[in-house]
Amino acid sequence: MFSFLETAIGQDELEIWNEFINTLKTGNMTIDKIRPHEQLGDKYKPIILGYLDSIRNNASADDWNQTPEIIRTENRIQYILPWTSRNQKTTFCFSFLIEDSVWYFQHLEAIFIRLDKISDLPASEFPDVSKEMKNWMRAELYWSDIIQKFYLPIANEKGKQYALNTLKDGAGYFVAAKTWVPFSPPHKAFILYLCWEQAILRGNDVTLIALDDNKALVHMDTHFFALYFTTAHLKTRISIEDYKQIFETIWQDRSVNAGWNLDIQYLTDYEIEFHFTRD
Repeated sequence: MFSFLETAIGQDELEIWNEFINTLKTGNMTIDKIRPHEQLGDKYKPIILGYLDSIRNNASADDWNQTPEIIRTENRIQYILPWTSRNQKTTFCFSFLIEDSVWYFQHLEAIFIRLDKISDLPASEFPDVSKEMKNWMRAELYWSDIIQKFYLPIANEKGKQYALNTLKDGAGYFVAAKTWVPFSPPHKAFILYLCWEQAILRGNDVTLIALDDNKALVHMDTHFFALYFTTAHLKTRISIEDYKQIFETIWQDRSVNAGWNLDIQYLTDYEIEFHFTRD
């Protein structure tokens, strides 16, 4: 038998969980009880504390009394359980570090892959996650790379406008629309392709509300903005104003190349509407 993780459920682990839950519920959690992953650093302590405050504020009465699944690996303990988030149950993994017999909160994650379930080698099948989770993971990997490996280094070296210009792909995007959606006039093909690409390839929630020769309306619940407000690593690297400018630069360039004027309206932290018009 083969196992990546050594699992132990004991009184010590449950005592740690119950102490954490009591600390969280009473609003006494502080940054000195947080030890983020070393790659994130101490600057993430307030961000993680903010997530824990959100967990407390969104909790339902029954959340506080659950018994979690407990997995211990060396000096780390993970507690897995469903918790109320945005009025629905989401399964979270709460990770802790043990240092000198003292617990510290390390990380909160809604995405985790149960590779500890692999038991026999050789193995060619691996535990899957939901379609929605995979869409989120692809978006997080893609935009994290764009922001941290390309935009920020180029902006630091050559300026923000130069970096923004490198992200423009409007001409190629319009060619894709015209060739892959050849059954409509090019300007309409652009709108239809936008909806398909963002919904099917990118996994966003997209609604085409209106489309004719001179106007179009598209509603989208975006991973792009949800990532900024949900993940820990982007907020400390780039301001929301610069992050929003990346989004606007990309979509304005795509729209101009397809012959559309675009007005972007921001509805919530995650939702936007594209209002397209043609002269």
